[in-house]
Amino acid sequence: MNQGQVLEAFRIEAGELSRAVAGLSEAEWDLPTRCEPWSVRELLGHVRVVIAWLPAMLDAPAPDRAEVSAVEYYRPDDRFAPQTNTARIALARDHATGQGSGAALADDFTATWQRVDRLCRAEPEDRVVRTRHGDAMLLSQFLVTRVVEVAVHGLDLAEALGREPWLTPQAADAVLELLLGPDRMTASDGLDWEQPEFLRKVTGREPLDAAEAAQVERLGIRWLTLG
Repeated sequence: MNQGQVLEAFRIEAGELSRAVAGLSEAEWDLPTRCEPWSVRELLGHVRVVIAWLPAMLDAPAPDRAEVSAVEYYRPDDRFAPQTNTARIALARDHATGQGSGAALADDFTATWQRVDRLCRAEPEDRVVRTRHGDAMLLSQFLVTRVVEVAVHGLDLAEALGREPWLTPQAADAVLELLLGPDRMTASDGLDWEQPEFLRKVTGREPLDAAEAAQVERLGIRWLTLG
């Protein structure tokens, strides 16, 4: 996907998430999620935090060239180490608590992703950014990782709230292209899985039986290290 396509997937998926959390009761905000120990409130706080890195990245000088792809971003190094995960959990909790209410957090999330969308649309297709982990990446590739955050954690939030997933086709396609590569996208049709089910299975949110695991391996899936 080019930068415009990824941004569109980001905008549409983030918009669906904003609509999904609008009007939640405080009791719903405090429901537990599968992403322990986060509640619904704290998980949305995490999604907001990881989107909010972008303005500072765009303000910083651009590296000379990209060195890391979206797939390589998910390599198993210190960014997913226990101490990094502990800091990630605390940062999300601190942000969520600091908003005072679920409604304020929802408004803050919407304002954040809309600002990021606006800033990124002003950037050229070949813009390179440096992540907080030190990776020099094309902006379009880093945006793919933000679509992963919004889409996959959207599935987690829908589950916690007892709702049908609101995963959009644009975001699902962006994540599946990351996992499979553009040349294998049609091959996944043979699995006869809906896109939400596919993403839950390949991110460890639903178990794969032996036959399913073999099918997925035959697709040549790119397994991602996730925190």
